[in-house]
Amino acid sequence: MDPLSQAVLGASLSQSVAGKQTTQRSALVIGGLAGMAADLDVLIRSKADPLLFLEFHRQFTHSLFFIPFGALLSTLFFLFIMKTTWFQKKWPTSKLSFAKIYFFSFLGYATHGLLDACTSYGTQLFWPFSDERIAWNVVSIIDPLFTLPVLILIVVAVYKNNTRYAQVAFAYAVLFLSLGVLQYDRAITAVQQLADQRGHQTQRVLAKPSFANRHVWKIMYEHNGRYYVDAVKLTNDVSYIAGTSIQKLDIKRDLPWLQNNTQHARDIERFRWFSDDYLAISPNDPNFIMDVRYSFVPNQIKWLWGIKLDQRNPDSHVKYSIQSRPDKESTKQFFELVF
Repeated sequence: MDPLSQAVLGASLSQSVAGKQTTQRSALVIGGLAGMAADLDVLIRSKADPLLFLEFHRQFTHSLFFIPFGALLSTLFFLFIMKTTWFQKKWPTSKLSFAKIYFFSFLGYATHGLLDACTSYGTQLFWPFSDERIAWNVVSIIDPLFTLPVLILIVVAVYKNNTRYAQVAFAYAVLFLSLGVLQYDRAITAVQQLADQRGHQTQRVLAKPSFANRHVWKIMYEHNGRYYVDAVKLTNDVSYIAGTSIQKLDIKRDLPWLQNNTQHARDIERFRWFSDDYLAISPNDPNFIMDVRYSFVPNQIKWLWGIKLDQRNPDSHVKYSIQSRPDKESTKQFFELVF
């Protein structure tokens, strides 16, 4: 999820067990920063190889195996900061032992990979034993209904110096994610029923919450070499928003010029792993491969990221492209769906 969500969840857990021997403020800072620390893997990137960061983001730093080591690195950072003159002036009453700092860091860091796995992006929780990208699809990457209540409660916990507010914050976060499981089950049932109504046999199905809300979901299924993309509103009733479909990527059919032993071919396989094989050729560019799972408007096929091929230079790395902001029309359509 976004850095703020990671910080507030990590802080809420560390504050929940702060006890009387320390202040909520120290637990908030340590747990919050440790809760964000795993995302430092975004610094692993290469200009020569644009897909390198896709392989390493949410990899070893996010795995369950790495939690003790990530907590240790966070602890060493905090110990270094605490020795500075600036910190001692700003935080003169803070005297935490190594064990206490490590404990808070461990709790904060431990929440990161698990929270990311609740989204649809994919997290390698079991690295180095498996490179499977775990995605439970129960919460959007950004969801104010998750983040803001937790943020308010941990701030109140600091102001009141009372762990109870932090405990309520963490309990709220767990409950919120648990209710997302129920919505996910409803969405999966909805996509299966929609395919049945169309007389389609599903090879694969996917359901994920759309941006920053809980009730409008993107639903997808694969049938006869095509991806069918729609949306569903999950309120008291279930209502469908019809979408569209697109052919699944077939390299021999779509890219007959591409040789197997080229760098382009290897990069496509890397991107296929990242996107769980939900790939298609962009309708607007025969040399652009898009990740069909993502679009700002949930019932549309309009790429957020993908890779650009160069027929003249297939032994070079592909180019990675991302659209960070939707256009005005997409924004209008999205808000109409949500509200």
